[in-house]
Amino acid sequence: MAPLTTGAIKAILQEISQQSVGRGRYIRGGGVGTYAGASGGVISDYLDGATRYRAHIFTSSGTFTVTDPALTSVDYLVVAGGGSGGGGDCGGGGGAGGFRTGTSLPVTTSSPYSVTVGSGGSRSGSVGPSGSPSIFSTITSTGGGGGGKGNTGANAGQPGGSGGGGGWGGQSAGTGNTPPTSPPQGNSGASGNGNPSAATAGGGGGGAGGSGSVSPSPSPSGGAGGPGLSNTYAYGPTNPVTYAGGGGGGGDNSSVGPAPGGGGRGGYRSGNPSLSEMDATFATGGGGGGGGGFGGGPGGAGGSGIVVVRYALPASTGTAKATGGAISFYTSPPGAQYTIHTFTSTGTFANTSGSSLSIEYVVVAGGGSGGRYGGGGGAGGFVTSTTTCPTSPVTVTIGAGGSGWYGDAQSGQQGPNGSNTTLTGALTVTATGGGAAGSYGNPAGSGSAGSPGGSGGGGGTNNSSAPPTYGGGTGSQGNPGGTGFTYTSGAGGGGGAGGAGSPGPSGSTGGAGLQVPVTFRNPLTYYDPANQWYLAGGGGGLRYPSTVSGGVGGGGTAPNSTGGQIVPNACDGRVNTGGGGAGTPDDIINGSARSGLGGSGIVIIAYPT
Repeated sequence: MAPLTTGAIKAILQEISQQSVGRGRYIRGGGVGTYAGASGGVISDYLDGATRYRAHIFTSSGTFTVTDPALTSVDYLVVAGGGSGGGGDCGGGGGAGGFRTGTSLPVTTSSPYSVTVGSGGSRSGSVGPSGSPSIFSTITSTGGGGGGKGNTGANAGQPGGSGGGGGWGGQSAGTGNTPPTSPPQGNSGASGNGNPSAATAGGGGGGAGGSGSVSPSPSPSGGAGGPGLSNTYAYGPTNPVTYAGGGGGGGDNSSVGPAPGGGGRGGYRSGNPSLSEMDATFATGGGGGGGGGFGGGPGGAGGSGIVVVRYALPASTGTAKATGGAISFYTSPPGAQYTIHTFTSTGTFANTSGSSLSIEYVVVAGGGSGGRYGGGGGAGGFVTSTTTCPTSPVTVTIGAGGSGWYGDAQSGQQGPNGSNTTLTGALTVTATGGGAAGSYGNPAGSGSAGSPGGSGGGGGTNNSSAPPTYGGGTGSQGNPGGTGFTYTSGAGGGGGAGGAGSPGPSGSTGGAGLQVPVTFRNPLTYYDPANQWYLAGGGGGLRYPSTVSGGVGGGGTAPNSTGGQIVPNACDGRVNTGGGGAGTPDDIINGSARSGLGGSGIVIIAYPT
């Protein structure tokens, strides 16, 4: 289906606003009515007992706007970003982001409410950076404390919503519930065990449901992260989600599994897990796992936070024919009624109608990481089609964005590609993760090429003798990145689902994404005016001395390389868009030098109501 023109979009929005400004639609007595509740985030409608609720789910920052004076109070869940695990030998686990929930918070129509979703602390070879706060109205949850660096007595775990664990050598842990709230927003981490001459390990990070654990002496296993807490506000009582688990401490010869609530796995010396296993799960506020023994590597990244706002609806909505994800009901011009299931995290889509169901879907993979002094990451693969879904369940796996490269910018090293997003079981669909961007190389001519992926990563810089090639796209899922050149000429932009990234000399901008089909363009779930329902934009490549934008659809923005203009998280691909991360200079971003992170993917499934 061809994308609508800008004029057509404006006409549709004007028609909708004239009929029911900011209004959700529901089915009552066979007819279509409206309830002007609120707008913003991803909409989820569900039953809790006899009450029908609408939840607005924010996995990235946005705006919650009350459009009906009858809506005077809401329930809320505000989870901050988790802290990163400590790097070095046997680092402490990262503390979970603060977890705050409550009911009957007053709201009005007088002005929109800004929603801030905190980012997780990025990977670091030293003390783990703490997570960022999440904020809604008067409620602020504090970012999780970073884990202490291993094998040094000077760097303890950091305080936060939940505290980071201490590194080995008896380092102290960070305190939780900092600053204090009532009820508490988190718990303390655990101290590192033993001393540098013993085979000991880092302590676990605190979680919303309990403190981190100390490694049993003289066991080389890291301490477990504190458990998180379960909440039903996003998807209802049949689909609870556990948030804000602490990260496991790093050890010598064994690992600590993820804490309930998205915490990352602690590293270990033998058979060390991949960094992706040490990273906490995005949109949970989990703490990252501590660095493994004798590796000297980084701790895992903390998970980004989430904000959920819900309220009761005055009438029953349409009846869904399937379960899974955030469920909303939308009347698409010129009047077709659809049920939409939106998956921002891994889950199961189950057709409960009793017969085969005709569906339309959009599947977007995680975006690739940007380069250090380098190119923009490629967007995650974008796949859309129609099919018939049987009654057997479909497992939906959302791909994470590529974690940025945190090490030496001179080395030409790259961060990882984004992860695939897949449908498996009754349906088989794979969107390929976006390609990582190339980085700066020394000497000249050694800058790295962009990697292939759903869309390809842009080439790196410092390549006067041999400009590196871009990464290629995967079939119809995306496009190639741009070629990188010299540092002053610019690195290549990452490829997007709708266009290739620009080569360094002509701009370094990320390739544009693609609009989702008209079926999915519900104005109530449209919370990012800059992207116009586009997904999978490529990241911008670094270009001296200017700021370079990512492609529309969530691509990260490459900052001014002279410093002083770095906006926190702007270098990262937007969460749940599959956007590519931007190229970054050798500056401090959110407390740690790294390249831009790729945005996580998304799955949207629709069928006639």
